[in-house]
Amino acid sequence: MTSIPGLADSQTLFPLDGDEAPVAPLPGARLPSYIADHRARLRQRFLDGGAAALPDYEMLELVLFRAIPRQDVKPLARRLLDAFGDFASVLSAPLPRLLQVEGVGPAVATELKVVEAAAHRMARAKVLRRQVVSSWAQLLDYCHTVMAHREQEQFRVLFLDRKNVLIADEEQARGTVDHVPVYPREVVKRALELNASALILVHNHPSGDPTPSQADIDMTAQIEAAAQALGLVLHDHLIIGRERELSFRAEGYL
Repeated sequence: MTSIPGLADSQTLFPLDGDEAPVAPLPGARLPSYIADHRARLRQRFLDGGAAALPDYEMLELVLFRAIPRQDVKPLARRLLDAFGDFASVLSAPLPRLLQVEGVGPAVATELKVVEAAAHRMARAKVLRRQVVSSWAQLLDYCHTVMAHREQEQFRVLFLDRKNVLIADEEQARGTVDHVPVYPREVVKRALELNASALILVHNHPSGDPTPSQADIDMTAQIEAAAQALGLVLHDHLIIGRERELSFRAEGYL
């Protein structure tokens, strides 16, 4: 059995699939010319025009080149898109579901998750240690990058200092496709531990519709009451959908 350190709590994964080539090339092995030429052309198109010049399946091919060095990866790219819908959804797909796709083994899963992690880290770097008011657009971009394509609900808290600078971003809980358990006492306790002065709550709706449920509204009210009792400010609660977000503050829920 093969495992991928650091992914999915170091869970053990399936052995390498027969369709997935080893990363190290065989002695003297060469790519067939048609594959080598296709890869070279695709890389050059990316360098010349950037990601905008390539459809999703070709972007996936570029990622898969490293994991599968001697095969045509276009069929696998198509299978991944058929299974998950688009490039972002492929990257954010849970490991068990990725590994159910024919041709996906540890090498492919690792490449996809490395790209996902890099995107998250870059988006986070644009907002951490910056004043939220002046970087609101980047903050929304970050939330969408990290949460919009997840298949389960995730609840995060953004902790701000007295100048509304983002000092910490932490995942508090994960749940099912339509529910995530949140404990107001734990949220405000963590704020005090970080010496935060204000909070922004963020969670996603895997359905794609960011309309708040009554449970969302009730939970927000409970956290706001707990925060006020300790002198903390709840600035907003953002619900992230596939294409748009909803702000409790803007919609009058806060």
